[in-house]
Amino acid sequence: MDKISRPMNIFLIGYRCTGKTTVGRRLAHKLEWQFMDSDVILMAKHGMTVADMVSRLGWEEFRSREKIVIRELGEMDGVVVATGGGVVLDPDNVDSMKKSGHAVIWLTADIETIMARMGQDAENEKLRPALTDRPIETEIVETLAQRTPLYQSAMNLRIETDHCSAEQICCKILNHLRKSYAGKFIR
Repeated sequence: MDKISRPMNIFLIGYRCTGKTTVGRRLAHKLEWQFMDSDVILMAKHGMTVADMVSRLGWEEFRSREKIVIRELGEMDGVVVATGGGVVLDPDNVDSMKKSGHAVIWLTADIETIMARMGQDAENEKLRPALTDRPIETEIVETLAQRTPLYQSAMNLRIETDHCSAEQICCKILNHLRKSYAGKFIR
């Protein structure tokens, strides 16, 4: 097992269906860390799905509640966090993720891959709100155009997930950590 000798967290950012939860679980297992999904925490705290929160309370209130969860997670140590896709929309979230040397990993995928994964994950899709009233492909294109610069400025590492297994992605992340945190990362 890999170990990190200094306190830190790893935050996985990126659009829906880019592998944040799958990779996060596997990476946490490899590091013997705790895995957290910020959307799951939000749903447990407030007793409703993200889609219900957005429908009942609006995006602004959802983002306010998300900010609290991200800040709390940023104060922990030894946690791999899968974030919601829009976490980078609030600069305070980015600050919370970056503080104390936390690693922020941006997982990406092509639009076709995202759409295919969404189709395979229909049950989980019910928990997620539509981001616009546009057709799904248009929504993805428009949302990525808005968020890509935010993901780029937040991340320490970008990994394309289209043709990689979760295991391969974890290896890339671990290799990055060994290089970037030399002397702090122990095998």
